[in-house]
Amino acid sequence: MLIDIITIFPELFGSALDYGMICQARKKDLLEVDAVDLRSFTTDKHRSVDDRPYGGGEGMVLKPEPLFRAVQYCREKAEEPPRVVFMTPQGRRFDQAKAVELSSVPHLTFVCGRYEGIDQRAVDGLADEELSIGDFVLSGGEFAALVIIDSVTRLIPGVVGREESVLNESFMDGLLDCPHYTRPASLRGNSVPEVLLSGNHKEIHQWREGEALKRTRQRRPDLLKEERLAKAST
Repeated sequence: MLIDIITIFPELFGSALDYGMICQARKKDLLEVDAVDLRSFTTDKHRSVDDRPYGGGEGMVLKPEPLFRAVQYCREKAEEPPRVVFMTPQGRRFDQAKAVELSSVPHLTFVCGRYEGIDQRAVDGLADEELSIGDFVLSGGEFAALVIIDSVTRLIPGVVGREESVLNESFMDGLLDCPHYTRPASLRGNSVPEVLLSGNHKEIHQWREGEALKRTRQRRPDLLKEERLAKAST
């Protein structure tokens, strides 16, 4: 997979890409990440990427021309055209289903917004989709892009040693994950549930399913509502 990140702060990604699953994927040649400096696609001596908004108001807006040039650069660097994703608070909320979908896309280009926003003409002319990681505002799209890249990378086949392990995590089946335990079997008066020590894999599986459902009901009942709505619409 090839991932481009169009940003005015390419140096921000240096160390972030050298740890965890992203690093492992890069070492295995399963992932290539390129932080693309938006200022390289400006034409004025000040390398300006933003300007005052039409209509007045506070803040600055990212100009469209450098973005069109930067995305065109990303389109020309590989045979597979990229899916262009704009990081914006107005985008669809990112979730595990979207992570699974994006993990099969060979070429992704993330555009990181800054300041007051991005000229809408660039969004309309370039974005295949707009994504948000939550109902809050960050100072820019860089950290949001990193969150998505990490989530997507671990789903690329071959990145995680035991691929089946990612299939049993929170949100993969619409539920939160069940509780997990390791040694010692007893700690400060609290013991591991007996079923996990039984060796009965059928009962263990049933216990985990039940605990996942109970935890989801307690903490994220909205997920159960979404699941019911999804089934009703099919």
